[in-house]
Amino acid sequence: MSGLVRRISEDMDRQIIQEVYDEDTVSSTSVGMSDLSDEILLCILRHVPVCDLLLNVANVCHKLQTLCHDKTLLTHVSLSEEYLADDLLVRHILKQLANHVQSLSLNGCYWLSGSTMEFLARCRAVTHLDITGCRLTSVRLSRLLSSLSLLRSLAFDVTPGFNSAQLSSEAVGSLSRLSELRQTLLTPSYGVVPCCAQLRKLMLQFDIPDVTREGVGVCCQLMVGQSSVPHYQQLEEFTARLAPGEVNQTLLLLYLAVFSVHVPKRLRVFLVSIPGPNPAHWPAAPSLAQSLGQRGDLEALQLPRSWLDSVSLKRALEGNSPKHLSFSRCPALWPQVFQSLLEGGVRDATQLTSLNLSGINQVLYSECRNVEDHLVPGTVSRLAVGCSNIKHLNLMHTHYHHEHSPGLAGETHLCASLVKFRRLRSLTLPACALSDGLNSHHLSTNTSPSPLFLGLKKAPRVGIQNYKPDLESSLSGDSTSGLAQLLAGCPFLETLEIIGPGFVSAMPRLEPCTRASVEPRGMCAWARGVGDAHLAALEALPRLHRLTLAGLPGVLRGTGLVQLARQCRDLQVLSLANMGSLKTMNYTPALLDMLKQCTQLQELRLEQPYLNANASFFEALSSCSRLQRLCLISRSGTFDPSATETFMERCGHVIMCHMFMGGTLVACRTLQKALLDRFSAERSALSVVIYPLQHEDLPSVIRDIPLTLLDRITLFQSHVAQPPHLSPL
Repeated sequence: MSGLVRRISEDMDRQIIQEVYDEDTVSSTSVGMSDLSDEILLCILRHVPVCDLLLNVANVCHKLQTLCHDKTLLTHVSLSEEYLADDLLVRHILKQLANHVQSLSLNGCYWLSGSTMEFLARCRAVTHLDITGCRLTSVRLSRLLSSLSLLRSLAFDVTPGFNSAQLSSEAVGSLSRLSELRQTLLTPSYGVVPCCAQLRKLMLQFDIPDVTREGVGVCCQLMVGQSSVPHYQQLEEFTARLAPGEVNQTLLLLYLAVFSVHVPKRLRVFLVSIPGPNPAHWPAAPSLAQSLGQRGDLEALQLPRSWLDSVSLKRALEGNSPKHLSFSRCPALWPQVFQSLLEGGVRDATQLTSLNLSGINQVLYSECRNVEDHLVPGTVSRLAVGCSNIKHLNLMHTHYHHEHSPGLAGETHLCASLVKFRRLRSLTLPACALSDGLNSHHLSTNTSPSPLFLGLKKAPRVGIQNYKPDLESSLSGDSTSGLAQLLAGCPFLETLEIIGPGFVSAMPRLEPCTRASVEPRGMCAWARGVGDAHLAALEALPRLHRLTLAGLPGVLRGTGLVQLARQCRDLQVLSLANMGSLKTMNYTPALLDMLKQCTQLQELRLEQPYLNANASFFEALSSCSRLQRLCLISRSGTFDPSATETFMERCGHVIMCHMFMGGTLVACRTLQKALLDRFSAERSALSVVIYPLQHEDLPSVIRDIPLTLLDRITLFQSHVAQPPHLSPL
């Protein structure tokens, strides 16, 4: 199936010639893969997907057949992204895994039938099971749980129609022994929480719409008494991620009702992510913060802005050594945050590994800005020195305006301070953090808001030179000295997100909740100075795997995209949105050249108001032979149906093709049906959604997209500086 399997087979037939040198003679000896030790072969086979392992590699020879069934390879198994595995194949795999597997994940296997889920009952040794996104009724869940008496960790969806009364006594017995539970709530319900008496970790995702497809309002009326007060006694971790909507917030407060009476003594992780600037107040938050600060074992904390004040924050952090902290969209707390981290408010700041300060010093564009509203290099330098082990840092929706004034240790640029985070692996920055000031040809010398952004006059016409692939972006005149310092000091960055302060995606799932706190595009003059030269400088990150560039009006021809693609050969996830002018897409030629270089790309999300997905675009995209997921968003965009179909034929690994463009509903549905009819048989997991972006029925169409793929569409909500089990909104 995979290229890795083919290479293993070829290597078994082709012997490896090793040249052995000594002082006088040169001799050669031939060594085949069959001569390698079992330990070495097991290390190699550990990187082969389990489907290929059991169905292909095991058939190469008797030795590999024995090794492929070694318990070290079959104890922890994930089928989450085995998109080409249909029901028949998965059933065959589960039969072979039955006596070996202890940890099994089918997270996001939305294409498998409910009857296939019943085969999981054969894996009686399973202790950790993740079936999030799978088709499972209450009755099937009951049968499954009745067979898994050793189960200690469960993840599943609570779908409409779920009824805990249908669970058998054996199933309830299995639930009573769970120590970890993750529920995705698609309907107002407590799920199986009342049955879980020994929970140590409770992870919740609320994704309930306020209005049904028929337009009926969803009501959240559950008895607080059902929320199992004694079952939180041993709780150590509580995490909750909410989609927009009052129902989700109401249900969360019901889950948290017991915290108003009693905070679990062992609680050390509390993470709650609520979209929007003003979540409903929770009166029990101060007592929770005080309780977290008393024991000194807090590991992770995230609270919405209206749940926490500076006094409570100080109490929560004092004497603790947290590993994960998130203060997203909490501008009132930023003085206390830095004081706690820099002035001994925490016991050991070196334990901190991920820090989310997104929007922490943000003020509305209508309010007066001064230097205190911006990030200060000296403060960031002190933060880097004190929190020396940070690997993930999020500074989105903050501001930094370079003033050429030296900070701590003489640095004059924020990037010079960020370099001191020696262990950084993922970073999210506002675009203005890369600017060297107002010397770019993109900017005027007037730092006050221009009448242009107040609607008093039309935008001046900006001339665009003809695109030349080999023309150096540095000729544009943009200064990248600050960015160069950052890239030289952090060459091991794997995830980088650069997002303009005025960016708001056109997708309606999450972004409407944040519109009130986002300033108009282009309001920050420093951000408009980030252009092609800055993109070209990113070529200094050879280990870059994920790249997000959004809301960068200073990008003209996009030549920097080509340069970075030539050096960043391992780029796997690429997200581009609202680059350059919104009235025309000037960087199309550069984008096409870039796509031809991205041979390892697996995921592409492209959002631009005037995107022309024509034959040239899809021909360039066909060079991305490993592409699995594609999402195009364009209000006034056009697409070529025949070119789309040809692309899908060439790229056989694509299982997600989502296009929200212009055009008529008939044209979109015709192409969607053609793709599904032609490719569904050979791609079990195929998800094709082609729909007019401005159509009134779009919200209901989005609800039908599997949640795992829906998160891919809303990729521009930053994925940096969060614990692995809680994706941010």
